[in-house]
Amino acid sequence: MSPSLPTLSKLADDLAAGATTARALVEDCLARIAAPDGEGGRAFTLVDAAGARAAADGQDALRRAGAAPSRFAGIPIAIKDLFDVAGQVTTAGSRVLADRPPASADAPAVARLRRAGFVAIGRTNMTEFAYSGLGMNPHYGDPRAPFERAVGRVSGGSTSGGAVAVADGMAHAALGTDTGGSCRIPAAFCGLVGFKPTARRVPLDGAFPLSPSLDSIGPLARSVACCAALDALLAGGEPEPLAPLPVAGLRLLVPTNVALDGLEPVVAEAFEAALRALARAGAILVSAPVPEFSAIAGINAKGGFTAAECYAAQRQLLAEKGDGYDPRVSVRIRRGADLSAADYLDMLAARRALIADAAVRLAPYDALVLPTAPLLPPPIAALAQDDAAYATANLAALRNPTLINMIDGCAISLPIAATGGAPVGLMLAGAGGADRRILAIAAGIEALRL
Repeated sequence: MSPSLPTLSKLADDLAAGATTARALVEDCLARIAAPDGEGGRAFTLVDAAGARAAADGQDALRRAGAAPSRFAGIPIAIKDLFDVAGQVTTAGSRVLADRPPASADAPAVARLRRAGFVAIGRTNMTEFAYSGLGMNPHYGDPRAPFERAVGRVSGGSTSGGAVAVADGMAHAALGTDTGGSCRIPAAFCGLVGFKPTARRVPLDGAFPLSPSLDSIGPLARSVACCAALDALLAGGEPEPLAPLPVAGLRLLVPTNVALDGLEPVVAEAFEAALRALARAGAILVSAPVPEFSAIAGINAKGGFTAAECYAAQRQLLAEKGDGYDPRVSVRIRRGADLSAADYLDMLAARRALIADAAVRLAPYDALVLPTAPLLPPPIAALAQDDAAYATANLAALRNPTLINMIDGCAISLPIAATGGAPVGLMLAGAGGADRRILAIAAGIEALRL
């Protein structure tokens, strides 16, 4: 991500001061999308240039009349392809849904952002049906992370196009989903901030489901304050100033089991450096196992909630159009066919116990701190023709974020410095309902410029 790209607050100030207009912001984003040497063709599945220009002109008129619906009115935002947008076909990164009728109404998450005046500039690419942590898509292309772009590295899934759009200035924030890391992994791989809220806070209506038990809706943006403002709107509230919590005195739990296994050297080095900086700032770091994390692999051994619920929803579509799926996605969905009703009920019971136990475990701490992903974004070419390499990298990318979805928690990924400018994410997480506190802690840590 270019360090010169503005935050939502900076853009809002510029709009208020008359230093820019919504139309100018939209035109700049459209030019970046259309740049022949850029990632627009891979990052977006649909660019609504006419709609964005019309919406921008409307917001500019409202601002001139003193009636802007919020300070963010007129800022272009990207919408993940699995959200309903009135008049557009929701394809969820697939070709097999291309014959669906256009959506009759915006998803509530989209409607809430538009009500605040954000301008939807287009639909962004994603892993087909959101079922991967890498972000590759054989139908619409593989958006490339900013890091070593000539090499061609994955941008993280499943909100791949949204992350690249924000990192490259093709939009100033992105609306994503997170079932096992789909906001946080792309944020980590693209040098952004990505927030996964407590799932129940944002309605899932109008978002093509992957796993209703685990799905959540969150933002990707350039700062913690950006994500906090967007999250407030998505949850049906109004953005309020986010007061960073001082780092000194925070009790941070570093889980020693699962989350630190097999870290790539650059990730391990950056994470340890971040922990040292937190300690110097006065944080109290406690390294200890979180037994609940070790139980998750067993709960998901047969494919987990995602396979079960995705297969239940798509089994007829698979039977009719399975040949049109990305085979790396369909093979994972089909695992759900082997899960019995008893297996599913066992998973529900095990997860209820897991959530309760994890809440007790985390209660003495202000937050968990762990790497967002244990690896750097791998080269696309190394995965494209090697199913085993793809599966290994995918499981690695999803591992840590999934821990938080399984305990029904909330989490944020912050970019931290790493050797050679490599993208590494630092994840802060808490139990369900701790969203505002996790955001305030993240703002305090962001100020340290780790």
